Amino acid sequence: MQALVNAGGKGTRMGKCGIEKPMQMVGDRPTIQRVIDALSASKHIDRVYVSVSDHTLVTEEYLEGMGVRTIRTSGESFMDDLHTAFERMEGEYVLTCPSDLPLLSTRVIDEFIEYFDSRVMESAIAVVDEETVRGLGITPSYTREHRGNQWVLSGVCIMNRPRTLAGEYLDEYIFDTNWPELAVNVNTMRELDLARSFFRERRPRPLCPCISPRPCP
Repeated sequence: MQALVNAGGKGTRMGKCGIEKPMQMVGDRPTIQRVIDALSASKHIDRVYVSVSDHTLVTEEYLEGMGVRTIRTSGESFMDDLHTAFERMEGEYVLTCPSDLPLLSTRVIDEFIEYFDSRVMESAIAVVDEETVRGLGITPSYTREHRGNQWVLSGVCIMNRPRTLAGEYLDEYIFDTNWPELAVNVNTMRELDLARSFFRERRPRPLCPCISPRPCP
C-alpha cells in the first residue's frame, strides 16, 4: 500500500512563528520526519509520498534532501490537494496521514492497516475517544458520535483511490482507539509544547498499556 502525507496547508493556527508547521522540531527531528519515519518502517507501506505547496517550500526542500518523493499541490483545500496527489499515485487503496502527528508510531500504522479489510471496506478512518484527548489537555474542535460515544478524528485514513478520484461516495468504517499517538495533532503552539513534553520525558507515555482498537475499560 502507498501512503500520502499531507503537508501543503497554510498552518494558520500556528500563528506567525516563522517556521512551517511540518518543520517544527519535536525532540531531535522535525514533525514531518517523525511521521515519515513511522510510515516508512511499516511492513505494509511500500512507498511514501508527501504533498507540498507554495506554503511549505522549506518542507519541500528538506524532503527532497532526504530523498522523499513529493507532489506539488495548490495547498488551498484538502480535497483539491488529495485529488492532485492521487492522480500521481498508484494502487487501489492509499493510506493518508496529516504531517502534524509527531507521536505517530509504526505499531499504530500497522494495527490500523491490519484492521482494514478491502473485501468489505471502501474506506476507514482512525479516531480517538474524546476523553483521551481531553485528558491530554487538548480541547477538540470537532467530535463525531459513534457507538454512543464522542470521538475525535485523527486524520489517518485509508481510501479507495480510483473511486475517490471519480467523486464517488465511500462507505466509511470507524477504527476507534484510545491511543495518544493519534491524539496530539500539532495545530497550535500549545499542542506543539505538549508534543515536545513527551520527548522531554524521553518517550511517549500511553495512557493505557494495551494496544487495541477498542477503548480500555
